[in-house]
Amino acid sequence: MSPRGSDHPVTLRTVAERAGVSKSSVSRVLQGSSRVSPEARAAVEAAIVELGYRPNAAAQSLGARRTKTIGVLVNDLRQPWFVDFLAGLGERLAEHDLHAFVADGRLDRGLDDRLLHAFVDMRVDGLVLAGTMPVTDTIREAAQRLPAVIAGMRDLTLPTVDVVAEDDAEGARLAVEHLVGLGHERIAHIAGPDAEVFRQRRAGYEAAMRAAGLGEHIRVVEADITEDDGFACGAALFAADPPTAVFTVNDLVCTGAMAAARDASLSVPEDVSFVGFDDSSIARMRWVGLTSVDIQPRAVGELTADLLVDRIAEPDRPAREHLVAPALRVRTSTAARP
Repeated sequence: MSPRGSDHPVTLRTVAERAGVSKSSVSRVLQGSSRVSPEARAAVEAAIVELGYRPNAAAQSLGARRTKTIGVLVNDLRQPWFVDFLAGLGERLAEHDLHAFVADGRLDRGLDDRLLHAFVDMRVDGLVLAGTMPVTDTIREAAQRLPAVIAGMRDLTLPTVDVVAEDDAEGARLAVEHLVGLGHERIAHIAGPDAEVFRQRRAGYEAAMRAAGLGEHIRVVEADITEDDGFACGAALFAADPPTAVFTVNDLVCTGAMAAARDASLSVPEDVSFVGFDDSSIARMRWVGLTSVDIQPRAVGELTADLLVDRIAEPDRPAREHLVAPALRVRTSTAARP
């Protein structure tokens, strides 16, 4: 519905602006949450009456049968990225009286489908798909059936499913430019499996190398995303003509490659520098001191929760994609070229 005397439709944002509160506060009022001050509730209710706002019929129907639960499907809880992501997601959902059920489909990719069916049967209010995973028909169906947000994955595009991801190509550029600034030329990249976020990181690495005039030194080895994979790829890199710097697809792979360097009697960072990706808790450990691309997983989790609350309130709103800007956190794993 449009405001009285206006051709523009009234949205959640319109009500929030008129009431002088956040969209989250409006959502909580509409959902009957107790986590709203009496003043904010009164302001929202007055704005609704003044503007003639009518919540989406589908959202009203959903609200009538709410369970106040969110299904969260992740691809591998061993990845440190999920620690900060789930912390941000869970804390922000709790502000809306929502609680997450987290399931990991890593051990059996077919389990993803069964877990999604379980979420639907539980009548969860919304769905979060976090991390890279194969896009199956069941995932597509569940994401279209439930209010859904995708986090950290860019392989699925649907008209009413929001995406929150990091700017992977920009993160790779920051990593390469840091190493080039230290005088490195032979910079290798341990790339990830076939998923869009990893393809973006590889493309960013290659573009940055060419921009620095180092196209002839591009060297890529492919891995999965575990510490063991990093060790195996590192061992192959350091067996002959070792690079002086390595940029890896994530921090876990980087720790494995660093172990391989030490097994090859190479010192970090005196003989070889390392840059990871994620700025996980591992990178921040003092004894690791890993220079890493910070993709702000906690912020990604918080934004994912905000978008999901909006999506529950307005299921038919067009999809949005949000890219979180990365930053480089420089520590002790990088130094000038030997």
